[in-house]
Order: sequence, then C-alpha cells, then structure tokens
Amino acid sequence: MDVEKVERKEVEVDDDGRVRTGTVWTATTHAITAVIGSGVLALPWSVAQMGWVLGPIALIGCAYITYYTAVLLSDCYRTPDPVHGKRNRTYMDVVRSCLGPRDVVVCGLAQYAILWGTMVGYTITTATSVMAVARTDCHHYRGHDAACASSGTMYMVVFGLVEIVLSQFPSLEKLTLISVVAAVMSCTYSVVGLFLSAAKLASNHAAHGTLLGVKISAAAGVSASTKTWHSLQALGNIAFAYTYSMLLIEIQDTVKSPPSENVTMKRASFYGIGVTTIFYVSLGCIGYAAFGNAAPGNVLTGFDEPFWLVDVANVAVVIHLVGAYQVYAQPIFACYEKWLATRWPDSAFFHHEYAVRLPLAGGGRAARFTMCKLVVRTAFVAATTVVSLMLPFFNAVLGLLGAIAFWPLTVYFPVTMYIAQAKVAPGSRKWVALQALNAGALVVSLLAAVGSVADMVQRLGHITIFQTQL
Repeated sequence: MDVEKVERKEVEVDDDGRVRTGTVWTATTHAITAVIGSGVLALPWSVAQMGWVLGPIALIGCAYITYYTAVLLSDCYRTPDPVHGKRNRTYMDVVRSCLGPRDVVVCGLAQYAILWGTMVGYTITTATSVMAVARTDCHHYRGHDAACASSGTMYMVVFGLVEIVLSQFPSLEKLTLISVVAAVMSCTYSVVGLFLSAAKLASNHAAHGTLLGVKISAAAGVSASTKTWHSLQALGNIAFAYTYSMLLIEIQDTVKSPPSENVTMKRASFYGIGVTTIFYVSLGCIGYAAFGNAAPGNVLTGFDEPFWLVDVANVAVVIHLVGAYQVYAQPIFACYEKWLATRWPDSAFFHHEYAVRLPLAGGGRAARFTMCKLVVRTAFVAATTVVSLMLPFFNAVLGLLGAIAFWPLTVYFPVTMYIAQAKVAPGSRKWVALQALNAGALVVSLLAAVGSVADMVQRLGHITIFQTQL
C-alpha cells in the first residue's frame, strides 16, 4: 500500500493534466542556455565603443532591466491570478490572455522578425567563424605576416545548403539533443574567449582602453558620425546579448509546484541572469582591457595563437549555430505553412504527403514531406542566405536585432501585461515608474536601430555586394 502511494506521488499531474518536474535549478540552467549565445562575442567591441564609463554601465543596466521585466513576466504565467489562475504555455498565450488578440498580432510580428533576423545573424556569424579558422591556420603555418585574406561568400552558401537539408526535418526543433549541444558549444566558445582575453591582458602587463572609448580621429578613419553610430549600435549589441524574455514563459511551463511557478521562476531568473551578467561583464571588460579601442567586432577573430584553441572555439560556434538556426527557423515554417494549408485546404501542393525511404535507417523508416515544405522552405532559407550575403555586418546586424527585440519583447509587453494583470491604477506612483521604464526602453531601442541602420548604409558604400571579408 505504501509503495502504491509513492508511485502515485511520483506521477502526480498538474491541473492541466501534464506532469512537470522542473525545479529552480533546471530552470536556471535553461535560463543561462537561453541568454548566452553568439551575442557574447561582440561584447568587448561594444564596451570599446562606449569606454570604461558607459560600457560597464550599459552591461549592468541591461541586465537589471532584463531581470526586472522577467519578474513582472513571471507573474503573468497564470491569469488572472499569478498563483491559481489559468496557465499560459507560451509568450503569445500570455499576450492573448492579458491584452487581447490585437496585441497578439503585434507581438507575433515582433517575435517572427527577431527569429528571422537571428537566422540572418547566425549565417553571418558562421561565415565569420569559418573564415577565422582559415586565417588562424594560415598564419600558424605560413607566418603571421602572410597574406591570408579569405572570402566568406562560399561559406555562407555552404551553410545555407546545409540548412536547406536540415529544414526538411519537421520536428528538429523538438530534439533535446540540439539544446544540449547548443549549451555545451556556447559555454565552450564563451569560456575560451574569456580565457584568451585574460591571457592577452596578462601578456600586455597593462590594461588598455579609455574612459570614453574609441576616439574621433581622421587618421584612424573615425569621424564624429561613425563614433555616434557605433556607440548606439553597441547598445543594441548588448541588448541582443541579454535576449531572454521571449523564452521565459516556455521555461516556466516546465516548472513543478509547489512552490508556485512564479516564485520558482523569479529565483531562477535571478540566478541565471546573475551568473550571465558576471560572465558578460568579465568578458566585455577583460576583452576591452586586452585589446583597447582596437577590440575586434567578434572577439575570437582577434587571436591567432594557440591556433588549436582558437580553432576549437570557432568550430564550437559553427556547431552551435548549425543547430540553433533550425530552432529559430522551425516556428516560422510552422506559422506560414499552417496559414497556407488553411487558405488552400484542397490543394495537393500543401496537403499531399510524399514518403522517401531512408536507405541507412533501420526499420523501413522514411522521410515524409509535402511539396510545399520542400519548395517553400528551400526558397525561404535561400532568400535568408541572399540577405546575409548582401548585409555581411556582424555588429550592425546584432545591434539591429537587439533594437528590435529589446523594447517590445523585453520591456513593453511584460510591463503592459503586468499593469493589466495586477490592475495597477493609472496615475499611481508605480504606474508612472513602469511607464517611464517603457518610454526609456523605447528611446534606447530607437537609438540602437538608427545607429545600426546608419552604420549599414555607411558601410554599403565601401564594400562589394556578395563579397564577405573578415
């Protein structure tokens, strides 16, 4: 009898019929995995644009805002009561419950824009990492004075072809293996970047950098406008590095209760963002101290030795992004394929399923697809690759992505949903403070977007389209 009671307790289901086993530690792990990504590689460059005063302030400020809005968003997982209300399993479900269907459309546009933009950014970052491997090996075997320039055009095309193949697997984003690999790889290249920066700083015997960052200099080709655009772009880079809110609800939906899910998630966000902030500030500041105002846009491209360790870090970036690309792409595929299938319910192009047996797979397994999936997904990935080839600006793209995501997804929706959920009285001190945060974040996003776009326009006049250089 006692054994039966224990078994019932172990398989106890929640109020929606699901079994959840997540704890504060598993949620913290997911939070760290969600936050740390390729954006970390741009942090030393970002600090260099703003200097020793504003750089660390921006890193810590974005971290605090991300944590504060995460706390607000955690209370909206259940509505209308944060402890006993109805569960909302996704970010858009929360928007629908708290604000209504019109805001869902706006939220969806912002989410899908950042998803697609991240795919563009990942394509550029992958090519940059492969070029860095080629250059590092060239310098090691032929000497550091050898001409080792390489073009990333071919690497982007190859990456696009790989993603076209992977895009035909409908459930790729559901594989736990991808998350595990992504977590290991992101930690690998982040730790290696920090280690190499610390080693370079030690070898310099002095910290480089200035209070206000990169200086305006005609000799260095840095005009006042370039300094302004790069400083604003750096804000977007830092904001992109802290992208987290759009995944918080999905993480919270894995947490068991008691204690209530919002309590657990607040603790997990504190630990996760806290650990990430310590790491980000360390890498951003140590990297800046090591390189000074000459910090590269991607910190890993600033090292040649030890070549094998630099190669390991860059290969880790590539492996991470090959799988992470599909995690961002699959929700877009699912969205437009569902809409197309609903619009043409009788069309064989959207509904007839073909099966091709896989010769190396056991049990007579077959790959199943529709012509819509084969044609449209291929066209979508190809178009994304073409856009990446046209805009091969690592830092500018990251800055624009950060600008797109920061205000609407990290600040506006969490703040607005919390006001609606908690029934914060208009005109009250708390309401004014929340709206001030909202307005301030909007200004930061607009400035970062302007800086990134202006830098792209400026650079387009000095590059050859479809020729990506390191």
